[in-house]
Amino acid sequence: MPAPAFDEATRTELEAAAFRRLAEHLRERSDVQNIDLMNLAGFCRNCLSRWYREAAEARGIALADPEAREIVYGMPYKEWQAKYQKDASPEQKTRFAGSHP
Repeated sequence: MPAPAFDEATRTELEAAAFRRLAEHLRERSDVQNIDLMNLAGFCRNCLSRWYREAAEARGIALADPEAREIVYGMPYKEWQAKYQKDASPEQKTRFAGSHP
């Protein structure tokens, strides 16, 4: 079955809602480390924030990386790191090196 056709405004609204839910989900799952996301999905919270910044820049909106990261993380990145980031295990590092040369 083909995907339903939406007008551009509706499509944008749905995509924005999905993005907000993804960001909320990632904030709730602070136990999931960025390296885990990279190893499993090939992207992480930092990638998502970079894509957000790039989308803003494409529309002529200046947005610094720290601001974009705060939008995705729900707090300043340094605060998130201090609260939730753990050192990557040797296994995580090996898997990352193998999948992201």
